[in-house]
Amino acid sequence: MNRSGPGAGGIWIQGAGELASGVAVRLWRSGYRVVLAEAAVPRAVRRLVAFAEAVYAGWQDVEEVPGVLVDGADAVGFAAGPVVIVVDPAGTRLRRLCPAVVVDARMTKRPPLPLPEGPWPVIGLGPGFRCGREATFVVETQRGPLLGALLAEGEAAPNSGAPGLVGGEDRRRLLRAPAAGRCVSRHRIGDLVTAGECVGEIDGVPVVSRLDGRLRGLIHPEVELSVGEKVGDVDPRGLDVDPARISDKALAVGGGVLQALARWGVEPAGAG
Repeated sequence: MNRSGPGAGGIWIQGAGELASGVAVRLWRSGYRVVLAEAAVPRAVRRLVAFAEAVYAGWQDVEEVPGVLVDGADAVGFAAGPVVIVVDPAGTRLRRLCPAVVVDARMTKRPPLPLPEGPWPVIGLGPGFRCGREATFVVETQRGPLLGALLAEGEAAPNSGAPGLVGGEDRRRLLRAPAAGRCVSRHRIGDLVTAGECVGEIDGVPVVSRLDGRLRGLIHPEVELSVGEKVGDVDPRGLDVDPARISDKALAVGGGVLQALARWGVEPAGAG
């Protein structure tokens, strides 16, 4: 499947959150040209490692890999340079750009709304994708011995409903909205917080950390939240963790995507 033409070496990633961005960084560093499509109001929490932040700021660097927001009308191909982010939650520009491969990284954890069909194969990340149904290949995203594995048949492990274990903590490390509305933060990502400390407020109701640690993620203040929705992430490892570093999970998933590209013979732009 070695391709030539405007989409050769070009990878379209639907979604620009933490996992999608980790995949994008691995692909960009390997020579692929990458476009990420995101919603108009991204809900990423680990914003220092999510290209989704470019929708708010106009640009976002992830581990020194540059990303820039481009108006959808100006996205006419896969050019050399920064990672490109467009606001296109339905993938309406897919047929115009005609990428070599589509990576569906929306992480809906259920069968996603279908994207426009085309000649490109689709790699689905995590729960909700079955090989031959929603995707050609699937990459496992659940932590464990199969994390990052490329599946050519079957489907990824179902959503467990429980957050991954980090520093010995799972559910307690997550900050959730105690009320509906926007979060007015009292801290920045990277700050150290203590158990019982107020990290922010939603409609006057405090968002309180349940443990000591480092604030690894915090949702953008423009996001309208529902009760119980994830607002932030406190890492109990404290200063031993850098919130601006891509997670081992995202890097492993990126490795699975690279394996799929190798199997299809999709080379980076300019290779060969």
